[in-house]
Amino acid sequence: MRKSLMISACLLSSALMLLPLIGQQSSPPSADKKQNAKKGPPIYRASDEEKQQIQAKLKELDAAIQQIKAKRGEDDLMADVEVYSKAGHWLLDYPDDIAVPDDIQNLLAVLDQGINRAKALQSGQSPWASSPGRRMHGMYSALDGSVQPYEVIVPESYDAAKPARLYVWLHGRGQRMTESNFLFGMQSPNPTSTAYPANEGQIQVNVFGRSNTGYHWTAETDIFEAISAVQRRYKIDPDRILLRGFSLGGAGGWKFALHYPDRWAAAEIGAGTWPRRYLMMDTFPVYQQPTLRIDENMTEWALNAFNLPLAAHDGDSDPQVPSIPVPPPGAPNRGQLESSLRIRAQLEKEGFPSAGEPDFLKTQGLPATFMISQQTGHGTSTLVRERLNAFLKTWGERGRTSPDHIRFLTYTTRYNQDYWVTLTALEKHYERSEVDAERLSGGANYKIITKNISRLDLRETSRAAKIHIDGQDLSVKGAPQITLEKTGGSWKVASASWPGLHKAHALQGPIDDAFIEPFLAVRPTGKPWNEAANKRALENLNTFQHAYARRFRALIRVKDDKDVTPEDFAKYNVALFGDPGSNRWIAKVAPKLPVKWTKQSISVGTQNYSSDGHIPVLVYPNPLSPSRYVVLNSGYTFEEREYTGDYAMPRYGDFAVLKLDQEPGSEVAQAGFFDESWKLAGK
Repeated sequence: MRKSLMISACLLSSALMLLPLIGQQSSPPSADKKQNAKKGPPIYRASDEEKQQIQAKLKELDAAIQQIKAKRGEDDLMADVEVYSKAGHWLLDYPDDIAVPDDIQNLLAVLDQGINRAKALQSGQSPWASSPGRRMHGMYSALDGSVQPYEVIVPESYDAAKPARLYVWLHGRGQRMTESNFLFGMQSPNPTSTAYPANEGQIQVNVFGRSNTGYHWTAETDIFEAISAVQRRYKIDPDRILLRGFSLGGAGGWKFALHYPDRWAAAEIGAGTWPRRYLMMDTFPVYQQPTLRIDENMTEWALNAFNLPLAAHDGDSDPQVPSIPVPPPGAPNRGQLESSLRIRAQLEKEGFPSAGEPDFLKTQGLPATFMISQQTGHGTSTLVRERLNAFLKTWGERGRTSPDHIRFLTYTTRYNQDYWVTLTALEKHYERSEVDAERLSGGANYKIITKNISRLDLRETSRAAKIHIDGQDLSVKGAPQITLEKTGGSWKVASASWPGLHKAHALQGPIDDAFIEPFLAVRPTGKPWNEAANKRALENLNTFQHAYARRFRALIRVKDDKDVTPEDFAKYNVALFGDPGSNRWIAKVAPKLPVKWTKQSISVGTQNYSSDGHIPVLVYPNPLSPSRYVVLNSGYTFEEREYTGDYAMPRYGDFAVLKLDQEPGSEVAQAGFFDESWKLAGK
């Protein structure tokens, strides 16, 4: 038997002394929060002398950045410099992120590197962007305008004239994961880490992902922005992008593999804390239960591996937390190996059993492989690493191809596409919706079976002549895209345009969904109808600003209502804070919302609440820009402790009326979801 090599799951080097990678526990809102407390790293307080050193270097770096930016604006090379300044400012602004004295020394080294880059760029040079090996880059996020770091590893063999394959790596949890340590850690690689596979001529991007967010919500956008940034700088084959991750990165890997199965040539996913709260729905309020099917029930999304080459693995002795919440005492527990075990079991339920050796099983009927590193904890054995390298080589060379047979499911139109099929409307959100679609006779004939779907788009249909869907035959004319719509139980060919309000991709809720695309918060400046409601609205804005900056590593865009322009509504999802008296834009949109708001009352259907004791929060298609969201009096609805959890659970759904005299967790007077036409249920 080969001797197992324990491979660290963390992206940063061992020199950073990262604590073990663990899963974040979560519980229903009614549970005692003390049971969810997680001990973090110790906090080191920088001395006055150290602060002065940091501030001096930042002053020099910021002055250079200001001069350079005035000449060239915010381009990629500018981001490569500014990201070093951002690392310094964030540690000064959030000193609790400083755990040990080394964090200060790391930051001072990082600032020196930023200063050197600024001096080079002032003279028109950027040597860090052209040498092979490890390159640290920055990118300006369209989401919130912040600058975020990412690392690229470029092989000696890279030829800018030839498309290269790209590996996308999602790091594990690191208790000292800050911009500074991320930038510094890249200078001290750990060659035994599972982050670094065999060199097959690939470029690898290591995503920061806003630190330890579990790659949800804001960090979800970061991953695709990082891929786009790499594609701007390097010649990447779009059909040979492979997803990889371990531990916390494995949890993110499951989400991105199964929500976006057509984006990747293959996916290698190791470990990953497993959500179980969707199995405990009766312990949650009814307005929280449906959204547990967005991220928390990834087991039930397993069928989306139908066309995705997937390699899942972990050690047989993994001691890490396997799920949130943790299993009850005495329950079988194989650590984070449970994630791949549960996916494999679900695939068997879907009709795809596995065969082979217990530690090397291949799924029959779809390209999934499940590996176990023997005599190994939370990591990867030498043997399994070799098998994973072979897997990546095979599928990296083969690349992504459009399949003739698609099986795909979703619970929300946020995740609604698999190659040439897009589910544009569901009969009911958060219920299992699936399609089984085959193209036959060279694309002339199609055979489709659907469940809980009312509208779909087919692409690559230039030769289509006949579609057999749910027992019904349709004659069609070939075109690049064909739209089908079901009304009254019957399917018909429909126009691609779709008038009226409908829940559709990126316009389906819940409230939190508005903040994974570029957004703007709008602050009130007028005279409020009710001082108490306006005060709570401003508190909500302040809480959102603080938590977002502290946990998602950016300052949100904020404008006073008097400074907002119509162009802002076309460009951003907008979150309006205040009431119709204090915020002029709330006054303009309020009459067109299904929740009615006057000086005296707030009405939701037949329920009425006093305006001086309540405040509404909601998400809705913006009446002033229907392709964008408008949000009232809310940022992300989950608790701040969940910003850095493996999964963050929306608290309200599409709307809520909150009591002003109650604390978060007990303030909900009413909450729920709009229907598929953005109306109140029954209206």
